[in-house]
Amino acid sequence: MASVFSKRLCCSSDISRASQPEELDKLLETLLGFTDVSPGSLNSSLDRLLESRSCGSEKNQMIEKALRLGSVLQEAAQKCERKRASLHNSMTWPLPPDLSVNVFSMLDTQSLCHVAATCRMFNKCAMDPLCYTNIDLTSVVPKVNNGVVNLMIRRAGKYLQSLKLGILSAPAVPVGNSGAKSYPVNIPVDASRLSWNDKRSRQGKESCVLTRSCLICLNMDNGNAGSLLRRLHLYNIERMDTSALCAAISSCPSLLDLEVVGLHVELGQVLEAVSMNCHLIERLFFESSKTGRDDSLKPLTCTDLVNGCPKLTSLALRGFKLQDCKVRVLVKGLRQLKSIDISTSYAVTGTFLRSLGNASIGPFLEVLSLRDCMHLREVEVARFLSAIVAGDCKFLRYLDISNKEGLASEEDWYDRCYTPSIPISRVMEQRPEICLLAEFPLEGSSFLVVDHYNDGEVNNDMNSPSQSSSPDLASDSSSFTSTSESNYNSDNGSGNEDSHDAGYAVYDESSDEVELLLV
Repeated sequence: MASVFSKRLCCSSDISRASQPEELDKLLETLLGFTDVSPGSLNSSLDRLLESRSCGSEKNQMIEKALRLGSVLQEAAQKCERKRASLHNSMTWPLPPDLSVNVFSMLDTQSLCHVAATCRMFNKCAMDPLCYTNIDLTSVVPKVNNGVVNLMIRRAGKYLQSLKLGILSAPAVPVGNSGAKSYPVNIPVDASRLSWNDKRSRQGKESCVLTRSCLICLNMDNGNAGSLLRRLHLYNIERMDTSALCAAISSCPSLLDLEVVGLHVELGQVLEAVSMNCHLIERLFFESSKTGRDDSLKPLTCTDLVNGCPKLTSLALRGFKLQDCKVRVLVKGLRQLKSIDISTSYAVTGTFLRSLGNASIGPFLEVLSLRDCMHLREVEVARFLSAIVAGDCKFLRYLDISNKEGLASEEDWYDRCYTPSIPISRVMEQRPEICLLAEFPLEGSSFLVVDHYNDGEVNNDMNSPSQSSSPDLASDSSSFTSTSESNYNSDNGSGNEDSHDAGYAVYDESSDEVELLLV
């Protein structure tokens, strides 16, 4: 039997030379007919064939042909196996294609890609643009590159509504079950214990993966992909620059929710792009990557934002040099504003709070966060709380005046007030519906003593993930913990966390294969 097999192998060392399909079929049937072939007998037969060749080049050529024959045969068998599996799945899968698409569209992006790599039938359903309406490629460690992002955006086409990219610098905090209302604001989760170094240490190799061109597909085909985009969240993409981000924003006229965290971009230019192109935006969250050093926001830009984005209900500008005059323009001009978060703002003293007593300024304000504003003065906070006791800010439900450095005195901000004499108890007596956070350190100590002042235990919902103020954008924004260092300096170091063996399955349309890419 072995000699017969050796003769067949010798005579047909290159299957592709068969002149007729019938000859190839007979040859393959003969090969498959040897059911009792063992590796030992096959090895002995091949050794005898090699010994019959006197020239070394002929022996090498024979080995190469044998390897190529085995590889081609294995590839053909695997392809037939996939065809049969797809046929079986199509007969046993209980859902019609349109319903399958609806089911797959509910999966997260990574699960959807793994589904697409399962079989041809699933791949066909998973390739439907409706399955890529909401793309979430965020992770704690790097997993994707520009190519994967652009592939996903092209698949979604004009159906793209939500896009989230980048490296998460802190795990999401689940929303509590207390039943109290959750407000659209990012509140630090024990911000005193997490520094910028802690955030950077989680980024791993992010800067080598996503670059400034990761959003270039939003501009292609006359901005077709970005035309209906409603949510854009970008986290800690170090190589993203201002011009690339502004170009992407200019292609998203339907944007309702923009969140930018840890990008090295200028606040002023980005807000100009938003005010010029995103007139429907309702939520804007912007956290500086260089706390206290970005002073690019000008009063004129604030005015343009007020005029260009009148529907803003939630605004967060954290870690920037914001003077009170600029904050006053925003609060006064944005008539529908319900939430404002200027935590870790370096230049705010609190004089803008005097305007909030006016019923025409911030009339619907529900959430105000001034946590860790370095120059926030005790006297301004006391005056504002007295106005609240008197009945001003009737819609206010959440106020954070905590400061891990204490409040600044009126004469010199270097003189810190660790036990501020502000009417907290009176606020809680007269306005028990307000959740008031006032956390200050003991004088001369480096740790934080936490005292929560409200009508009961502080609601965990205030430490919830960032949420959209629009009903259409509810419940899936990620939470990011951040704070400034006590000297408002940032560190340029980065972590070296290795990628985990989780990836995205990508279907290669140019061939007939489904490949699982670990990127």
